[in-house]
Amino acid sequence: MSSTSALARVDKACARLRQENQPVTFTAVAAATGLSRTTLYRDTTVLAVIDDHRSRAASNGTLAGITEEIALLRTALDVLADRVRHHEEQMGVSLQVCKWSYEG
Repeated sequence: MSSTSALARVDKACARLRQENQPVTFTAVAAATGLSRTTLYRDTTVLAVIDDHRSRAASNGTLAGITEEIALLRTALDVLADRVRHHEEQMGVSLQVCKWSYEG
């Protein structure tokens, strides 16, 4: 199901529920989006979006919640930095091969 529009609907529904201080439940998200609960449970991407909103709602504004979010952001940043380094290494090798071919 992971269509972009369905994911956007789920994300908006979760954000609206949180904004209205309502619990982010599968029943509430299903009602707000028109999708079945089974569909929400079976799609891992949708499940991750809902779980993310649920954990944010549970820890919203607390020191523990902010600390947890910082830790998650640091982990994501480390993963991204590793990817960038990997791509830079690949580009460096590619540029060296091109330079060697051109000079050769």
